[in-house]
Amino acid sequence: MPIIIKTENEIEKMRVAGKLAAEVLEMIEPHIVPGVTTDELNSICHDYIVNVQGTVPAPLNYRGFPKSICTSINHTVCHGIPCDKKLKVGDIINVDITIIKDGYHGDTSKMFCVGEVSPHAKRLIKITQEAMYLGIKQVKQGAALGDIGHAIQTYAEANRYSVVREFCGHGIGKNFHEDPHVLHYGKAGEGEILEAGMIITVEPMLNQGKRHVKVLSDGWTAVTKDHSLSAQWEHTVLVTEQGYEILTLRREETNLA
Repeated sequence: MPIIIKTENEIEKMRVAGKLAAEVLEMIEPHIVPGVTTDELNSICHDYIVNVQGTVPAPLNYRGFPKSICTSINHTVCHGIPCDKKLKVGDIINVDITIIKDGYHGDTSKMFCVGEVSPHAKRLIKITQEAMYLGIKQVKQGAALGDIGHAIQTYAEANRYSVVREFCGHGIGKNFHEDPHVLHYGKAGEGEILEAGMIITVEPMLNQGKRHVKVLSDGWTAVTKDHSLSAQWEHTVLVTEQGYEILTLRREETNLA
């Protein structure tokens, strides 16, 4: 499938979808407290997405996924299914939001700390976010996809973390997942060349231990094989002639635009 270059009209719709996805993460933050279940978080997000925003939660029934958001706790790498599990002090959790507005997707995720967490968990979260930003900063017309992966991998490994290879970023637009695949490891200068009008996600997953993961019997939940902590951050990013535009930027991040 060829990489889709978005029109100005499509880019504007993606800006709206991205902003709405970011707003869900801002909304849910005060609800992420000890004792809340991930199912309760799912219900709060679903209600906000459908009844407040008037948008559609993209994960719900996507290839059989049963919930409206993904909640990945501690050693869960990605695609955790909300359930009756209660969050406890010291947990770290990724909340992954994708909404559909006027037929276009906004996709973003953020790490949250439940109460006070350990210094090594805080460090993993911080380095993973910094790795994502370093990857995003490689985005510009004429750059190669490998530049993104190389920047992320180099920074992660310099900080003694491993990069998950089984999951990657992707093109996004009318479809939840489009070409190209955006790897979070690799060599600079290799891979597809970016063009203005492409929209991709950059969403590295870093593990405290080894990079290897396994998918549980539910067919979705991916966990670290060695049960080490994992963290992920994600933004939807537009390639521009000058560089990049983060379409899912939250208010706390405006200085990074």
